[in-house]
Amino acid sequence: MSQTDLARFRLRCRQFNWLAIFMVCSVGALLALTNLIGPAMHYLGTASDSYEPRYLVGLIWAVPPICYLTGVWAIGAAMGQLAKGRLIQPTLSVALRRVGLALGIGGVFSVFVMSNLIRLVEGGRGGYLHFDVAGMTLGMIGGALFLLGRVMEQAGRVQAELDEMI
Repeated sequence: MSQTDLARFRLRCRQFNWLAIFMVCSVGALLALTNLIGPAMHYLGTASDSYEPRYLVGLIWAVPPICYLTGVWAIGAAMGQLAKGRLIQPTLSVALRRVGLALGIGGVFSVFVMSNLIRLVEGGRGGYLHFDVAGMTLGMIGGALFLLGRVMEQAGRVQAELDEMI
């Protein structure tokens, strides 16, 4: 890779890092506004002391997007490390595991846990399983990325061992 290609790659990584930061901050702020700040302001504005489960349901619905934003943050952080000149293999193996874990947790929570927590909060209404194809897909992709990160980490260790032999 030539110096100009390397400089262009690092510039693109830096740009992607800032894009990830912007996305996490903007979407995270909207998520907080709709699921935390708005309901809290509404709750504080009413004179009723009664507990309303819809506030807790809003928090439960926010868990998968928080997991997905964590995955975006991990990718952005990895791109930032690459822009600073860190080696690709160790950076990618850590990033793949972190992104895979975030996507996997978000997907599993979305499909299996969220519907049952909402059933508990709302007093038994709703189904046992939320048939969310996007959540299922993200969960499977997350698991695959986590496994690929482990394989890349082991490959890096084997490569380092082989380099020591030579």
